[in-house]
Amino acid sequence: MTNTPEIPENRSTAVPPTPPSGGGPPTTPRPPGPRSEAPAQEHAATQPLAGPPISKPAGESFRRRRPVAIAAAIVAAALVGGVSGAGVTLLATSNDSGSAVSTATTPANVTVNDPDNATTVTGVAAKTAASVVTISVSSSDAGGTGSGVIISDDGYILTNTHVVTLDGAASDAAIKVQTNDGRLLTATLVGTDPTSDLAVIKVDDAGELSPAAFADSSKLNVGDTAIAIGAPLGLAGTVTDGIVSAINRSITIASSAAPTEPESESTTPDEGSPFDFWLPGQENQQAPTTSSSTISLAVIQTDAAINPGNSGGALLNDDGEVIGINVAIASAGGSNGSSAAGSIGVGFAIPANLAKRVSSEIIENGSATHGLLGASVVDVTEDADQADSSTVGASVKVISPGGAAEAAGLKVGDVITGINEVPVTGKTDLTAQVRALAAGAKATVSYVRDGKTGSAEVTLGTLE
Repeated sequence: MTNTPEIPENRSTAVPPTPPSGGGPPTTPRPPGPRSEAPAQEHAATQPLAGPPISKPAGESFRRRRPVAIAAAIVAAALVGGVSGAGVTLLATSNDSGSAVSTATTPANVTVNDPDNATTVTGVAAKTAASVVTISVSSSDAGGTGSGVIISDDGYILTNTHVVTLDGAASDAAIKVQTNDGRLLTATLVGTDPTSDLAVIKVDDAGELSPAAFADSSKLNVGDTAIAIGAPLGLAGTVTDGIVSAINRSITIASSAAPTEPESESTTPDEGSPFDFWLPGQENQQAPTTSSSTISLAVIQTDAAINPGNSGGALLNDDGEVIGINVAIASAGGSNGSSAAGSIGVGFAIPANLAKRVSSEIIENGSATHGLLGASVVDVTEDADQADSSTVGASVKVISPGGAAEAAGLKVGDVITGINEVPVTGKTDLTAQVRALAAGAKATVSYVRDGKTGSAEVTLGTLE
């Protein structure tokens, strides 16, 4: 049994601030520009949580009621990123100025009426609430709300690019941050990374802040606890829980900054794709987005309820550590997207390891890097030359001269089936996993050539 402090009934307590988990001077804000693609899976060291750990005896369900350490007030809000998948519509859903719920304008505290029967979820929510903030963004003709996760005690906050750019509509929007103790602070944009839909903002002279602790997302298992904190539909301090439904999932979404796909590594996501694309935050739009630019993301799938208002918020494990940044939901609505309004238990989060790498690079350099394979690929099922193939994967159609793929010995006609032991079932998987790695990273690519399996050690190029 874990030694945890007893809590007086009917009280909310405050979480002491944790040590800094990031730093560095702010850099000149870089408006979203023509970049491309997604996340990185570098192993990040797990940071200590403030206060005693929330743990459970071996074999106990995380849902069992037991005494836990309860602290802090909850305030969070957010958007949810958007996507489309075969058979469903996946949406980057945000709260725009016309859909915000007025009841969410004040902080919400975690009230513990019966501490002896509080659950692990209660403890996690109370402990991490101070690390999640509400972000309000406005431009001359638009506005929206989202969430952010505090990553350092000197004011750096991680969120989604689509939150701070109003789904790609503004590059110089005004940003306000509401902390869970009710302060309203002005924030500046440090940098965006449209390739991973991540961004960093900074508040100055914020006083005490409580940075979140990050888990090593490469160690996640399907079935692990997943707890989301945010303000779905403007309802601040909402906590939902579930499990990790899948790992190494790949999705394709419309870019919030319309990056241009380089010709040297086109995965042709807009031609013959099973995905329908919708502008993030357009809950009632009647026609697909006209943008032809998309990004591929490697994500965690969860059944914890994520709704419009959760974007940029935290997905947490049962120790209160961030395992992902909430970004997108799937909807079973019609093809016109009009009924795509809420959670059906299929949500997505950007893995913590990617979020840590990208945010660190943005803070240090104002931008982040992503890998480039130097090959044009399509799904095996889209390649007439692979009509007799019995292998699922990404078929190589073009090798760029002087690129990483050529240097590693990959050839046209190879079917790539994995990268760093992560299965590749098609072009979206390959693109997402390559973009998840930093420029210059080394990767092991598995492939099938003429019916025989092989592997190649690749040093990735740099996505420009």
